[in-house]
Amino acid sequence: MASPAVTQTARPLDGLRFTTSGPPALAGPMAEHLRLLGAVAAGPGPAAGGDLEAARVTLADSGPGLPARATVAWASPEAALRGVTDEATAQAATGIMAVHGRRDGLPRGLAVDYATAATAVLTTQGLLAALLAGARGCQGAAAQPHTYVDRAGLLVVSQYLAASGADEGEAAELAPGGPPFTAADGTLFELETLDPGAWAGFWRALDAPADAVRAGWRPFQFRYATACAPFPGALHATTRAHGWQRIRAAAAGSGAEVCRLRSLEERAAEHDGAAPWTLAPYGPGGRARPNAAPSTPGPLAGMTVLEAGRRVQAPLAAHLLGLLGAEVVRIEPPGGDPLRGMPPACSGISARWLALNRGKRAVEIDIKSPGDRLRLAELAAGADVFLHNWAPGKAAELGLDSADLARANPALVYAYTGGWGTGRIADPPMGTDFMVQARTGVGEAVRPEGEVPAPSLMTLLDVLGGLLGAEAVLAGLLLRERTGRGVRVDSSLLGAADLLTAPALLRARRGEQGRRPAGFRTPLRTADGWIAPADADARAAAAGAGTQRFAELTTEDALRTLRARGLGATAVTTDLADLHHDPRFAGSISRDAHGAPAVPDPWSFV
Repeated sequence: MASPAVTQTARPLDGLRFTTSGPPALAGPMAEHLRLLGAVAAGPGPAAGGDLEAARVTLADSGPGLPARATVAWASPEAALRGVTDEATAQAATGIMAVHGRRDGLPRGLAVDYATAATAVLTTQGLLAALLAGARGCQGAAAQPHTYVDRAGLLVVSQYLAASGADEGEAAELAPGGPPFTAADGTLFELETLDPGAWAGFWRALDAPADAVRAGWRPFQFRYATACAPFPGALHATTRAHGWQRIRAAAAGSGAEVCRLRSLEERAAEHDGAAPWTLAPYGPGGRARPNAAPSTPGPLAGMTVLEAGRRVQAPLAAHLLGLLGAEVVRIEPPGGDPLRGMPPACSGISARWLALNRGKRAVEIDIKSPGDRLRLAELAAGADVFLHNWAPGKAAELGLDSADLARANPALVYAYTGGWGTGRIADPPMGTDFMVQARTGVGEAVRPEGEVPAPSLMTLLDVLGGLLGAEAVLAGLLLRERTGRGVRVDSSLLGAADLLTAPALLRARRGEQGRRPAGFRTPLRTADGWIAPADADARAAAAGAGTQRFAELTTEDALRTLRARGLGATAVTTDLADLHHDPRFAGSISRDAHGAPAVPDPWSFV
């Protein structure tokens, strides 16, 4: 728990005004983030232009680093020339459709604006970083962040892209299949456990065939990495033979957890309207951090982030802070993070691990040891940020919560990226990506009307939660500059889910259909691949040219046919390994020192 001296939630942009201009689909999400951070709209900006025009935002008032400006566009020039002009085409080009579609064996569009939501968070990060650099008097403080939706798309698939370029194959088969499961009464549900014993116990309680239970564990275990889970059909048949209450009892008796898929209407009815993070200053304040050396690049130059993160959410948040110039010191257990060895590998190191952790400095600390916990507190005394995603209550149990580390460093920004937040959901299940998707209606929102709801096996919330975690840390650092006090920062997968489903929840609250219409963002097959029309042109593309004709054309010929009729579309990336040579991303994707594919930074500061 936070220190008793924590005050009510504060916002770092209180008192600032902003204007936006450009396409509402880009400017609107940016404006919402600025409002949540305390800024007030100063009236409409210049008239919005066409869909290809960039959106712009300006924060203004008196103070260091102001006015601050940012620009966001659908795509970098190369990709825009090849049809990347909206959310649908960005998903298609960057491989989002390919990864999300692995469960079904063919590319599928997400029926939520995932790439745009990620871009809004990244743009806000860029603005906060620029303001922070100005407040600290850093070199280049007047630099303006530029972001692109297609680059955000590359970032969100970066782990899958890295694995596609590894020296070896996946540890589990890439083939169609996966949850959710269905009970005899039709209840759709997710199953979660990290323990093979609990997995086996759950299925034994339901009398599943032993060979199917054994064969199913590995694809289930690796579904977070592969975005598919081709386990035996006998497991699905087993759950269909039992009622929901029997399934719940089997989970309770085995230590596994199950969660019924909730609808958007159910989530809308209980939604509390909370922001995706909380920022709470604490204590009397502490020493000011020194300014960065003028020659050091990046708006966070000279700052230190301690990260004790597992899996995706916290490591990605720290990775983004490192890209902005901070030194990231990763706290790992004795012997190092076991996920360094998770296949597939590049030069002996996990490609997925590299996507989230390259460039970090590692320090091995046994948090169970009192002596090592003291070492960690000493490291925190000289840091700007301590970031973790330990299980709920673990930090307090170890004496490493915000109140504990504030004694060592009253100016510390203490950041926790968790699953459910505090007290927002009654009796929540395990706070993992797919369980949060199931509990919050994401499983319904990502698929259009008429399709069976199913959480995406792409780690949507882990990634978006990591982005929100970095945004919250930057907000905390800026708030510290304005107040002189340390800040407790909390973000969650629940906040990521609510951000992603916000438009659908709004429709549901109005009594409208929360899901998008049938066929929404469905790619069209060609003779040698797939194409994805822009959202505004999808109906005309399917009806005017005819899907049967597209199946007889090459992808390039199909695109030429559509463009001749003034309709937007782009080719769907189906193999992420092809992105390295894709002309839409010419020169963007590089390889790191280990040979793993690396995506470009999501911002440019000019």
